[in-house]
Amino acid sequence: MSTERQKVARIVHSNSHVDYVGRVLDRFEVNKPPSLADYGFGQFVVIPVGEQEIVGVIYNSLLLNPEYGNYGPRLSPLPDLAIFSPDFLAEQGVLVGILTLGWQADGRAEHGIPSYTIPVGAEVYRMEDDEWRRFHCDERGRIHLHYFVHATTHAREFALPLIERILRRLEPLCSEEERKRLCVLKKSLSWQQFFSRPRF
Repeated sequence: MSTERQKVARIVHSNSHVDYVGRVLDRFEVNKPPSLADYGFGQFVVIPVGEQEIVGVIYNSLLLNPEYGNYGPRLSPLPDLAIFSPDFLAEQGVLVGILTLGWQADGRAEHGIPSYTIPVGAEVYRMEDDEWRRFHCDERGRIHLHYFVHATTHAREFALPLIERILRRLEPLCSEEERKRLCVLKKSLSWQQFFSRPRF
């Protein structure tokens, strides 16, 4: 694994075999905390598990703030908490939803549902641009998106903006014929979203 990768989060929970929750690392845990772009919507990540690296995409986020709703008096002002109770500050943070889309091992990438379960505490890294391109290209260098149905099913209300963001990033790598295929996928998803909306 490349030492240049930015460590982003640790897995803390799962909603299913393909839907995980990671807690974004902060300055109390690492010397170089991730930037906002490292865990933004649509950012691809890798999670080493055994001999494989699970590939996922961040599709949701949630703020964690145990203090919310606590209107009682403070014994210490907020700046002093960093000295006297740093563990209190560390309880606040950002959770990210990670949808797994495939895996990579021995220089090969596969789209689909990984066999392995990601354990609690597994480290999440930002996927580098060259890895991202390899993940989306077959042996002949052609663009493929075999996780399309899987992503649209499990990303739920975020499916359309998530796929649109991925397609926009893929377009510069595509041939004219591949762009036409991506356009068909985009229209198909738009129609699915339109007909699935409640109408009164």
